[in-house]
Amino acid sequence: MPFREINSKMVEATVAPGQKMFSQRGAMLAYKGEVSFTPNIQGGQGGLMSMIGRRVANEATPLMTVEGSGTVMFGHGGHHIQVINLQGDTLYVEADRLLAFDGTLQQGTMFMGSQGGVMGMVRGQVTGQGLFTTTLKGHGAVAVMAHGGVIELPITPQRPVHVDPQAYVAHHGDVRNKLSTALGWRDMVGRGSGEAFQLELSGQGSVYVQASEDKL
Repeated sequence: MPFREINSKMVEATVAPGQKMFSQRGAMLAYKGEVSFTPNIQGGQGGLMSMIGRRVANEATPLMTVEGSGTVMFGHGGHHIQVINLQGDTLYVEADRLLAFDGTLQQGTMFMGSQGGVMGMVRGQVTGQGLFTTTLKGHGAVAVMAHGGVIELPITPQRPVHVDPQAYVAHHGDVRNKLSTALGWRDMVGRGSGEAFQLELSGQGSVYVQASEDKL
């Protein structure tokens, strides 16, 4: 279910009979046709265990199930929107950045410590992401929100990418990430402490970076 970008802050999706999609509650701006919006209580495509996992992980952003026949326009809070198309790989993204996504995608959670050990957990605290992040896997499209626009940076085995953790939006592909710093702990105190850390992503895939260090 591809999204059509209306402008930098609005997208449109076509809903067909027999298909479904999920959106963040309050993200629907307008729709045409016979379309229904119902609260999702089963954790999206991941089912009940996915919902329980996201609640334990504090990643349980309320979702709506969107079904029927017609077109729906989505947007939220005036945030910029980036559409990401998955081709069987996994997207790692904060739940509150999800605007809408295909119902064919499998949703779950990942413990930050499984990518980077202790520093992975530290990264979650530095960025405000917490100890868990949301995953979406399969073939389909995802619309994510960000501040000030998004740029996609390719990651290759020969060219890892270093990102300010607070500007990080999402990544997908066969990617490993670790948090590093060249400064002492005394330099990491205060509003600008995010720049004391660098998020290094290596492997094969892409990372999405926003033009701001503010969270949604």
